[in-house]
Amino acid sequence: MFYIILLILLGLLFLVAEIVLLPGVSVGALLALVCDGSAIYLAFRYHDTPTGIAVVALVVVLSLVVTVLSLRAKTWQRFSLRQKIDSSSMPSPQTRVRTGERGVTVSRLSPMGRVEIGGELYEAKSLDAYVDPRTEVEVVGFENFSVIVKPVENK
Repeated sequence: MFYIILLILLGLLFLVAEIVLLPGVSVGALLALVCDGSAIYLAFRYHDTPTGIAVVALVVVLSLVVTVLSLRAKTWQRFSLRQKIDSSSMPSPQTRVRTGERGVTVSRLSPMGRVEIGGELYEAKSLDAYVDPRTEVEVVGFENFSVIVKPVENK
């Protein structure tokens, strides 16, 4: 009887692992099926028929209970991360630079490079194919963490 109970508990453990930790892999489901099937086989083989039927009913009921408890949201919320991450790896240039501001290219923009605007360096992307270093540029927009610039036309 000890081995039957042990196999039922292992089957429940593998079932929970399949539902929570290994969804879609089916290794846990196969191991749970093998454990539960072995427990049922041992119950019918070495005990009488009512004991075997009781083990089948116990396996079905416990499997349903474990499945329902595993799928409830509140059960696993204790293990989940609740902290909200609202920072970024670098500050967005949109907070410091405005459209229409002017700056100077520090490196060649082909089409990406660096510009200096208001004494600070920013990654920049040019609308034109290439912009030479030390060329005056104007901010026309933003893309991710880059400033989109175009050369200032001297009149």
